[in-house]
Order: sequence, then C-alpha cells, then structure tokens
Amino acid sequence: MDRYYSDKLSAEKLKRVYEIATPRIRQYLEAEIDFVLDNISPEDIVLETGCGYGRVIKRLCKKARLTIGIDTSLASLRLASDELINENYLLACMDAVLTGFAGNTFNVTVCIQNGISAFKVNQTELIKEAVRVTRRGGVVLFSSYSENFWDDRLEWFQRQADEGLLGKIDYDRTGDGIIICKDGFRATTVTAEDFRRLTSESGYTCQIIEIDNSSLFCKIVA
Repeated sequence: MDRYYSDKLSAEKLKRVYEIATPRIRQYLEAEIDFVLDNISPEDIVLETGCGYGRVIKRLCKKARLTIGIDTSLASLRLASDELINENYLLACMDAVLTGFAGNTFNVTVCIQNGISAFKVNQTELIKEAVRVTRRGGVVLFSSYSENFWDDRLEWFQRQADEGLLGKIDYDRTGDGIIICKDGFRATTVTAEDFRRLTSESGYTCQIIEIDNSSLFCKIVA
C-alpha cells in the first residue's frame, strides 16, 4: 500500500484537506455519505476501509449498530479516536487488501472518496477482499470521481497544493482524470468501464450509479 497518506498527508493535515473544500466539494462529500447511509440499516455492522481521521465513520456510527474503521495511518486513527468520543465504533490499523477479518463478517463494506485509487494497491484484490468479508446478500460500495467533476476536483487539489498539503501540480502532465504533483503524488480515478472490468476480473457483477454529477459508485451485492 502506498505510504503517501500515512507519511505525508495524515491526521491534522488530512483533516485540513476537507476544511478548505469549496461549497461544491462539500456538496459532493455530503452526497457520497448520504448515498452510503441509504444503504445501511440500523442493525448493520459496517466496515469502512481508509477511514482516516473519522470524517465518514462519524456519520455512519449514527445509523449502524456497529461501525469498524481501518486505515494504515496510526496518526489518523489516533485523531479519529479523539473525534469519535462515545460512538459505537472500533478502529484498527490494517491493510484493506489483507484485513485479517473472518469472511462473512459485515453487512456493508464501504470504500469511498476514491479510496480504490488512493490506496495504490491491486484493485482486483481490494475488491475481492471487500466482498470476502461481507455477508452473503450484503452490500459493497466503492466510489470514484465522476468525469463530470474534473474542474471542481482540480480546483480542490490546487487549494491543497497552495496550502502545502500536496506538492505543486504539474499541469503539463495533469489531465484525463489524472492529477500529478511535482513531489511525486499521483491521483487517478476509476471509470464506470474500469469498475465493470475490475468486478468481472474479481468474479462479480456490479451496478454503477452516478450521484450529484460528482461521484461514481460501484455497488456489489455479495
């Protein structure tokens, strides 16, 4: 798993990424969470991979019976623990491709905000592991950016670069859904076609849903 978010963009720095988001980005982030919440029932046990400092899990806790968040950054998990006081959650430092959970554990497994790209892992293996730990009939949700959201996404990354959270954007190499920074950071996306190919390679079928003209969801029923 790539160490950028663990070593350079974790905890308070990661939180700052979301604090400087524009109103349109905030709308996109809320739309993602709302879609996930629509797929959760009060009795569900939910896994969020790449939970960071707890931005999403804070909301999921209010609906699910229990939410477990995993991340590779101990600093982010410590901040999440501070942010999630008196909530029904558990946190663990764990690789999303090799979680260590027993199979058929969760009703819903969630990997949103382009985690499938940001983790920098084998995406087919990531999908297989997410389905493995999800109960039969349960739901697995992955999301990436919609192609329609490029301008807003690029503006958000420029804000991050301006704050020193990322390296300067290399505009000569940036385009077609890929943002490349001069410090080596590379942000990619997964298209609807990519999601269909990846799920097929993993042995599953999926439903592709675009929401808010900003987020592309891949929904798999385990």
